[in-house]
Amino acid sequence: MNLCYTLPDELFEKVRPVLKGEKIIYCLPLDLNLNGEFTKFGWTVVTRRRLVVISDDQIGEIIELSEADEIICSHEVNGGILIARQDGSDRLLARFSMRYLTQYSYVARGATLFCRGDSRVLENQEREKYCPKCGKVLPGTQGCPRCAKSGRMFRRFLELCGSYAIRLSAITILMAATSAITVSQQYVNRRFIDNVLVPATGTLGEISAFFFTMLLLTGAALALTAFNTIWSNSIGTRISRDLRARVYAKINQLSLEFISSRQAGELMNRVVHDTSHIRAFMEHAFAQMFTRIFIMAGALIAMVTMNFKLALLTLAFAPAAFALIRAFRRMERRLWRQQWRFDDKVNNRLQDVISGIRVVKSFGQEKRETERFESYVDRMTHIQKRNELFWATLYPFITLIITSGTFLIYYLGGRDVLNDRMTPGQLIQFIAYANMLYMPLQFVSRLPRMIMRLKTSIERINDILDEEPKIADSPDAVDIEIKGDVEFKNITFGYKSYQPVLENINLSVRKGEMIGLVGSSGTGKSTMINLLMRLYDPDEGSILIDGVPITAISKNSLHRQIGVVLQETYLFSGTLLENIRYANPDASRIEVIRAAKIANAHDFITHFPNGYDTYVGEHGYTLSGGERQRIAIARAILHNPRIIILDEATSSLDTETEYQIQEALERLIAGRTTFAIAHRLSTLRKVDRIVVLDNHRIAEVGSHNELMRKKGIYYKMVMAQLEMHSVRK
Repeated sequence: MNLCYTLPDELFEKVRPVLKGEKIIYCLPLDLNLNGEFTKFGWTVVTRRRLVVISDDQIGEIIELSEADEIICSHEVNGGILIARQDGSDRLLARFSMRYLTQYSYVARGATLFCRGDSRVLENQEREKYCPKCGKVLPGTQGCPRCAKSGRMFRRFLELCGSYAIRLSAITILMAATSAITVSQQYVNRRFIDNVLVPATGTLGEISAFFFTMLLLTGAALALTAFNTIWSNSIGTRISRDLRARVYAKINQLSLEFISSRQAGELMNRVVHDTSHIRAFMEHAFAQMFTRIFIMAGALIAMVTMNFKLALLTLAFAPAAFALIRAFRRMERRLWRQQWRFDDKVNNRLQDVISGIRVVKSFGQEKRETERFESYVDRMTHIQKRNELFWATLYPFITLIITSGTFLIYYLGGRDVLNDRMTPGQLIQFIAYANMLYMPLQFVSRLPRMIMRLKTSIERINDILDEEPKIADSPDAVDIEIKGDVEFKNITFGYKSYQPVLENINLSVRKGEMIGLVGSSGTGKSTMINLLMRLYDPDEGSILIDGVPITAISKNSLHRQIGVVLQETYLFSGTLLENIRYANPDASRIEVIRAAKIANAHDFITHFPNGYDTYVGEHGYTLSGGERQRIAIARAILHNPRIIILDEATSSLDTETEYQIQEALERLIAGRTTFAIAHRLSTLRKVDRIVVLDNHRIAEVGSHNELMRKKGIYYKMVMAQLEMHSVRK
């Protein structure tokens, strides 16, 4: 997302004396004045030393950043305001609409860093919501379909079909052969009419010859058409299969940030539905497109050769039809995108309800969810009916316009026959060629609809394929055998850069040490774990493992040596054996059983009739919370990691089971570095050090006894939990 727009030349000349030669770091438009009215003449300019507001083409507020405490972007109703805080008082600088709210949040954060003497420049990696060229909202894709050239879409389509170029060329040749046979049939038909039927002097042999010739030509055309259709369907299916595999593989490669920003139903649609639309185009459009174009070209050449003037009259109404198609092209594009966006919403709603069906049933909301889904479906039906009504009205009207030339052929051609300027066979041949011309023209008139579907699908697919993974191996990334030393150096990170979750985190962890992470919700405990697992990269600073920057370690090597038990245990649909073995697919059944015993899961697994082959449904809802947690722990144990991450790993266990798991974990973590997040502070008594996070920073570090003697934040948390426990008793 752009944070530094180009200031118009005339305004730059006005602001130049104020800037005093300083480089512009951030520059954003202002679309509201201080009264909240829309304007086109506002700008905010930020250098490392000052912030300048331009309003109505005039220099407005000038803030010396060294004298300000901070610059604040306050989110208001339908917009935001920019405030300078100085000596405890706030000063209103500018107003802006929701369109620029995110960008001003970044700029306010960047200007605040300058206020504190920090020269860092923030980079906004978020996707643009508006097209920088036309200014319109982007329809969920990275590029603007309105500004994209059609040639680019066809190039991308050819790239997708590149590996099938030889087969597609062969299909094109078959289409040309089919078209030549179809056109030549009318020449044979004309000769038969003029030489045999009209003179009425033909012999039985000539009739038989005509019959077998037409039978042979028709059979050859049908055979080629059938072969062409089968081959096109086969290629369409393979292209769809390849695209699904590519899109799915790319989604797996993309960062968690990108996947979290999209709804599951939308991504499912791009993998399944959009690739199906490309297959449908190959089967229903490509298989006929060149055949009909070749037939149309052959028929037109024959018509021009036979009667140039009549051929021109045949096409007299075609320009009007194509002008009408072009006039409604943008509307068609808008209708398609609207229909597919709402299809995404329906799919998202269905996926959400099915995934959360236990919550729905627990609160007795089945009727409400049914009614809500029906309202979505009704809206989708309304959109589809409206779109189909539009197409059912437009295209028959276009067909009528195109085929109106037939009436001229009957009238003028019939007159020429009566005046002996054309034979009956030639007229019939000409009418047949006109029909050959009109039918492809009707197909071509519907082709924009097919191409629009294809174009929209390619845009949505390429939006995934063109996305660059933010978390990727560097060119010099290496595989290492992790020993377990971990160091956080000056880590600052926010899921949005203008909202840091962690600030200036410094922590050194020795091999084999167990670290407990505590703090109130939102202080960054899970975020530290996410950074260590390299699900995200820090905005500032670095993480070292055994002295090697984590970005220099290959992701496969890193994840292969980290074992994770997350707060929200996720089990896949499958058997218990498959779920435990997920961390190490090559593990033997004996190794799986050993891991389950260490995790105290073996006993309850063997009580199931099918034991380790017991099938669990999606999310493992057939198991209790404690059982799911122990399966997840067994999965981590089987991974045999060098670094272990426990995110509330024992939160779902009863006291007795928790004690058993703690004993098992003590055996597991021997010689391994462990990070444990826990809200039940009693589980952290035996950790080597406890790190207390507060206000996005490390507030305290020490053992349980040290922090209790210190009587700081940790002491208050322990006392609060003891008091709550005594109240419950």
